[in-house]
Amino acid sequence: MSIKKFINNVVKSLNLENNLASGKKKSLKNLVEKLEKRELDINKRLKKEMDTDIIIQLQEELDIITLYIKKSNKSLDKLKKKK
Repeated sequence: MSIKKFINNVVKSLNLENNLASGKKKSLKNLVEKLEKRELDINKRLKKEMDTDIIIQLQEELDIITLYIKKSNKSLDKLKKKK
């Protein structure tokens, strides 16, 4: 999957704002920042939440975000190695 398609897929699936920068590296860096911010927000909500159904949903979303962060960092490393 190309980097642009990956970014679009992540933005679409997690309902993030689509602020694509001009370069692939910059776009990936912005995406990682947004994902990390969302990860922190979910962790905070998990600590406060008492309802088990909501906790399960938040944990699933956290797992997805963690996976996307790993993939984004891997793609970013590949771009850095090219230059």
